[in-house]
Amino acid sequence: MNNNGIDRNRRRFLTAAATVVGGAGAVVAAVPFVAALNPSAKTKAFGAPVEVDVSDLQPGQRKVVQWRGKPIWILRRDKKVLEDLAAMDSIVSDPKSEEEQQPLYARNEYRSVKSEYLVVIAVCTHLGCVPAYVTADEPHNLGSDWKGGFFCPCHGSFFDLAGRVFKRNPAPSNLIVPPHQYLSDTRILIGDDTGAVS
Repeated sequence: MNNNGIDRNRRRFLTAAATVVGGAGAVVAAVPFVAALNPSAKTKAFGAPVEVDVSDLQPGQRKVVQWRGKPIWILRRDKKVLEDLAAMDSIVSDPKSEEEQQPLYARNEYRSVKSEYLVVIAVCTHLGCVPAYVTADEPHNLGSDWKGGFFCPCHGSFFDLAGRVFKRNPAPSNLIVPPHQYLSDTRILIGDDTGAVS
């Protein structure tokens, strides 16, 4: 205690205690604020990879899943469809998939990792409509030489069963192949290709 009756030790203790309590209060108050800046679980899930089981998919069938709010088609193609793709080269705009509408590992004649399965974002590259899947066997008015593919009814764009756009169509490019990888022979992870082989 000094001459004025002030206890300096007590003053130091109270100052330190107030600083600690005030600092702790600031941290507690900041936690909800910082947490609010992080994306919600729903937002994280919106962009998260999607795992798809294709073991029940028969040739000619397709499965539709959602990834990042967009429909993804997984189409299982048979041997005849794969053979027909080569005959389509002369009528599609980008037969060798040279435009960057697919990852490097899908830049091939089938636009896929495994020739049997096509994985594409089911959104027309013209104005974002969803094309229809029309097989060669079902009734259609798409011409006698139609081998099956995708037809966008909004503005009349055609795509073959590799998602390649036909020449002289409103759509400027092939359907987009999303990043994906195979976790097994029948499980595909869409949205993550860190394990994919380029």
